Amino acid sequence: MTEPPWLHTGRRAYQCPMKAPEFQRVALVTGGAVRVGRAVCLGLAEAGYDVVVHHRSSTADAEELAGRIRDLGRRAALAAGDLREPEVARSVVDVARTTFGRLDLLVNSAASFRAGALLEADAAAWDDVMAVNVRAPHLLVRAAADLLRAAGGSAVNILDLSAFQPWTEHPVHAVSKAALAHLTRIQARALAPGVRVNAVAPGAVLPPEDYDEEATETLRRMAPLGRLGTPEDVVRSVLFLAEASYVTGQILAVDGGRLLGPGGPATPE
Repeated sequence: MTEPPWLHTGRRAYQCPMKAPEFQRVALVTGGAVRVGRAVCLGLAEAGYDVVVHHRSSTADAEELAGRIRDLGRRAALAAGDLREPEVARSVVDVARTTFGRLDLLVNSAASFRAGALLEADAAAWDDVMAVNVRAPHLLVRAAADLLRAAGGSAVNILDLSAFQPWTEHPVHAVSKAALAHLTRIQARALAPGVRVNAVAPGAVLPPEDYDEEATETLRRMAPLGRLGTPEDVVRSVLFLAEASYVTGQILAVDGGRLLGPGGPATPE
C-alpha cells in the first residue's frame, strides 16, 4: 500500500494534509528539551508550528533544540522554570503570550519519574511527584485557557502505561499518571466546547537510559506487535489529536498493544 504524501517514516514524522492556515500556529511543550519532549518539539516544528520549549535545567539541550527549530524555518522561544513551583506555570505560558501572542497547542510532557518502594515514599516524595505530574498540567491549562480558547486550540497530556498498570517499582509516579488520566477527562469536560483536551500514553518508545539489552528485549517481547516503538510514534499521535477537531477527553495508547496483556492459552485442536 502506497503511503499518502503527507505521511513519512523518516525525519519528517508527520505533515498535516490540510491547507496551511493564514496564521502561524504556536505550540508550548513542557519538558521539551530532552527525550520524547524533544521529539515532539521537532515534530511540531516540521508540521508548521512555532514552538515554546520549556525546560528546567537542560539549558544547553534547550538552546541546541531551539537552533534546530529555527533551521526548520520556524520560530522558537525558551521558557525555563521548575514546575514544582506553582507560579512557574503562568510564567511559562506568558512566554507564549508575550512572544507570539497566541497558543494553539499545549503539550504537557514534563514529568518526574521517581522510583522506589511504596512504603519508602514519604510526604516529600508524594508532594514532588504530584506537583510536577498532576498539579502542573492543571495550572498550565488554567493559565493557557484563554489563549487556547481564542485559537480554538487544544491540550495534550503525556501519560504512560503506569496510568493503567500497578507499577510497584514506581508507585508514586504510577498514581500520579492515573490522576493525570482522570484530570484529562475532567479538563475536557470543563473546557468544552472551546478547548479540547486529550492524552497520549506511550509504551516502550524510548527505554530508560540505564536499561541494558536484556531489559530492552523484555520490553520488546511484552508488545504484541513484537517491537519497540519510537518517539516519532508519539509525535504522530500528538499531531493527530491536535488536528482531530471532534475528539476530546480521549487517551490514545501508543504501546504496540501492550495494554492488551498476555495472550490466552492456545486453542486445543
